Amino acid sequence: MRQVYLDNASTSYPKAPGVGEAMSRFITEVGCNMGRGGYQRSYRLAEQVFEIRSALCRMFHFTEESNAIFTPGVTYSLNFVIQGLLKPGDHAIISAMEHNASARPCHQLEAKGVQVTEVRCDRQGRLDMDAFAGAFQENTALVVINHASNVCGTLQDAKKIGALCREKNVPFVLDAAQSAGVVPIDGKEMGISALCLTGHKGLLGPQGIGVLLLDSELAGRLNPLVAGGTGSASNLLSMPDFLPDRLEAGTLNLPGILGLGAALSYIEEKGIQRIAAQEKTLAGQFIESVREMQGVSLVGIPSADGRTGVVSCDFAQRDNAEVACRLDAEYGIMTRCGLHCAPLAHKTLGTYPKGTVRFAFGYKNTEEEVEYTLRALKEILKGGMD
Repeated sequence: MRQVYLDNASTSYPKAPGVGEAMSRFITEVGCNMGRGGYQRSYRLAEQVFEIRSALCRMFHFTEESNAIFTPGVTYSLNFVIQGLLKPGDHAIISAMEHNASARPCHQLEAKGVQVTEVRCDRQGRLDMDAFAGAFQENTALVVINHASNVCGTLQDAKKIGALCREKNVPFVLDAAQSAGVVPIDGKEMGISALCLTGHKGLLGPQGIGVLLLDSELAGRLNPLVAGGTGSASNLLSMPDFLPDRLEAGTLNLPGILGLGAALSYIEEKGIQRIAAQEKTLAGQFIESVREMQGVSLVGIPSADGRTGVVSCDFAQRDNAEVACRLDAEYGIMTRCGLHCAPLAHKTLGTYPKGTVRFAFGYKNTEEEVEYTLRALKEILKGGMD
């Protein structure tokens, strides 16, 4: 049976060319640590890691390489900012489309005296800008917004959100788990204080590596959530007062960083605009046909504009889980069914608690695979649920 991978919102597959080789080469030919050895191999490795920090700053338009912090993933990046900044008495603003990676730490802090406002979004997942503007308070200390929905692909207007945050003098955190590598992001133009990334989705790198890009103002205010060895200022019993060391305790995931570096090189060569155009074409092809199918509800924006290549469907007269199971068992089509770690988004979109079947197209999917998937859906719908 042929295999069609449509779960790229969970993790991209295949990874960018050269990712596996870069990781293997480090493990088999380098193997040392960074900042913990007084020899040339360790120094060269530190130079490589610095070059990857530079590539990240270049891609997302941040200026200070030392403010490019490596983390275990985007969830950690978000927690480093949310829990490293907010204190009792503060107020935070999030949207009603947030992933649990930001919603849970924000609401967890409510028990410690942090107030959280969820700003409503429409049934297509777009932030209500009037409600957003009215949500600011004198004690608002942070805004956290999911750039692209992992449920339905809807993109928020990060530039407009950032401009309002600048006007209110409130740090703006953008969760770019689903948009980085897929949508052009300019941290300076969008007024982003903290950009939270994961390496294994649109950036086409390995799992287990994330990034936190900070502007200098916010970087100086974050309290480290994790303390430990840094290979620097080892005489101190406190964390170093300089970045990236202050926020990078312990041994870094060096194979993951080098794998991410290879992926960044591929994306720079291919171009984010080309990747975005490819995924938009596939999503548009899928959406156009699904809209005509009986018994299928398209969730979110009903066109390819204003979204990523993530498309969710609700099979109103059928069990979504069984549709997903049949797609896999009978056609080799891999999707994801359920709530996608985003119950707030599903409540906004009207698909809670049933959830949806998610089709997430990636840079290596083809128009022929989209047609194959559409034929499979038509056959399943025509034949009913066995």
